[in-house]
Amino acid sequence: MDELKPIINQVLRNCDISDARYAGNYSICGLALRLRDLYKWEKGLEPWMEKDFSEISGWVENKERQWDKLTEKELDEIIIEGVKYDPFDTLGINAVLEPDGIFYGGGYARNLKPTFFLAALEDKKEINGHTVYILGHELARDLFTAPALSQDDCVVVRQESAEFIFWDQIFFIRKSSRRALNFALKNCGLKSSDLFEIQHGLKDIVAAEKNTYIYHELGEMRDDVFHRDTWREIIASYPHTPVELLARTVKDLLADTNEYGTLQYIIRERKAASLAYYVAFLNDFTKKLFPELIESFQKFTQTLNWGVIEQAVSAGFNTAKRHAQTICRIYGEAKEMNDKQWGKEEIETRLLKPLLG
Repeated sequence: MDELKPIINQVLRNCDISDARYAGNYSICGLALRLRDLYKWEKGLEPWMEKDFSEISGWVENKERQWDKLTEKELDEIIIEGVKYDPFDTLGINAVLEPDGIFYGGGYARNLKPTFFLAALEDKKEINGHTVYILGHELARDLFTAPALSQDDCVVVRQESAEFIFWDQIFFIRKSSRRALNFALKNCGLKSSDLFEIQHGLKDIVAAEKNTYIYHELGEMRDDVFHRDTWREIIASYPHTPVELLARTVKDLLADTNEYGTLQYIIRERKAASLAYYVAFLNDFTKKLFPELIESFQKFTQTLNWGVIEQAVSAGFNTAKRHAQTICRIYGEAKEMNDKQWGKEEIETRLLKPLLG
């Protein structure tokens, strides 16, 4: 570990620089939750371990003072064995680190926030022609976390981050989603939804759900409806707007409902618990875009008929496909007119207003 400290410190500095510049992009509540989880990670706490605000307020203040000094700083190069690497040169950096069981992540998250992490590499395998990296303990990370991501045409599973995210989804779950959560927990072998019991089973639950994260990324990589370059251009053109949220939600839904994605995997493998977790953790925006799944899941809990889920997934895919095609068509017209504001207003009028009411 001592020989890794210089690399860890370099990655952590870039994490802090990114957080310093982009923390303001989060809502107050969103930033508080991310700081809460970052504190737990830095202190080596389990996801369910909560501290009084008085205990972490000093840490938060120190973090903010640290960020104040970094807002104007540029990202540093990563120096390994005397060789300098661009912080986004993930292929070059991992060519050096992977033989030692270390994996480096670098890219852009929501709102084009630079994001970086360093983690122990636990496993590497092939699924559907793509390399999949399974990561363990994270040595460096920033405010942004995800259970899985794609990088260099590979899928990367961040198990430690997945545990934090999964716990938060359970801890903050809405009353309307508790029925689906209880169904999932029961099918995982848990006798109740008691948080203490979930704590002891969390690692096993997340390990069992690992493939659902992998197949979301595979579905996104194989999506040929909403081309990734076009999608990236659209979200870069309309950052922090409902149009960005719509484009991201449509892209995710296409990834989950296409033949390579999460829900088709769940159907093939008859993973009732995974289906229930998926339904329980759906956000309100996706529910409006994909109401068929909510309706079919209610029937499924009574009949265990996978046919109704297949029909719902097919309908969800067709809805997402229509929305993606409409978004791309309007955006293309806006580019020709050199009037992206018109494109924004047209997408909001044609797609968002009917959806949100």
